[in-house]
Amino acid sequence: MEAGAPPAPRCALEPRPPYEPVPAALCALGALFGLVCGCFGYRCFKAIMFLSGLLFGSIVIFLLCYKERVLETQLSLEASAGIALGIGLLCGLVTMLLRSVGLFTTGLLLGLLLATAALVAAAPVLPPPSPWVPAGSLLGLALLCALLALQWPKALTVLSTAVFGAAVVVVCADYFMEALVLVLYIYDRLRLAPAGPLCWHSWVVLGAWPVLSLLAVLLQWKLTADGFSHTDVILSQRQKRLQLLRIRQKEAKRRQSLAPPEGTYRRKPPPVKRYVGDVLAPSYIRSLRDRQLESGTVPGPAAPADADCGSTAPLTAPSPRRRP
Repeated sequence: MEAGAPPAPRCALEPRPPYEPVPAALCALGALFGLVCGCFGYRCFKAIMFLSGLLFGSIVIFLLCYKERVLETQLSLEASAGIALGIGLLCGLVTMLLRSVGLFTTGLLLGLLLATAALVAAAPVLPPPSPWVPAGSLLGLALLCALLALQWPKALTVLSTAVFGAAVVVVCADYFMEALVLVLYIYDRLRLAPAGPLCWHSWVVLGAWPVLSLLAVLLQWKLTADGFSHTDVILSQRQKRLQLLRIRQKEAKRRQSLAPPEGTYRRKPPPVKRYVGDVLAPSYIRSLRDRQLESGTVPGPAAPADADCGSTAPLTAPSPRRRP
């Protein structure tokens, strides 16, 4: 046993204190979410991207606001949670809309979970000599998985969602069984604080994590994620955009070929020349018609009253041109 460690607990399943309504409801919803994430993580690609950004943004901002003094004031728990939730929502939107950022944060989450499991498993046998060892292990493995997620997005997304979903289910089961004894043990191991040994049922719950992760990976790879790729969907959308762009370019070229070339113009027809006296007054034409009616001659077809009765024909024949 480590120096300063608490005494070994009695490893017997004792009745648990009564559950509080709000944490119990949250853990039940978390267990359901963990099952959905582990079984259908790759199918819910956008939701997983949003969740990764939400978790990272909320946790980092909450720790900064609650543990540190902001503007020379110590924020309360409610204020820190509100600020962290708001910034976490913005980070979630960024990771959901930008695919590369979402894959990077998903890889970070996978690396942190794997590094945590490795440190907890190795701590009883080989305790880390310095706090920099856990910090460096967490950061290094997280960055490695993030870069691998950008290289192989489907495989790393399936693995990350399976491991994360199994971890959520294990944490919720630990709450219902032992009131988060396992979570507190892992927290003490990461910060190199003295921690007592776990009971056999706590190790059973912890051992269920890799088993559930493996089952979730097999389920996604063989059933839910088989024959489905978000990369193909993105490529098909890009191909549709390229086809539409090519069609528009062809239409623009066809219009340019039909249009006259620049610098050319069509010759306008010469204007009709008019002479003085070409147009007859309407009153004069009416008087001629009245005289024809009085003399009994048959007039031509009557024109409407508002019609233009003018004539553009010259009244006199043009005089012949004289030769010099």
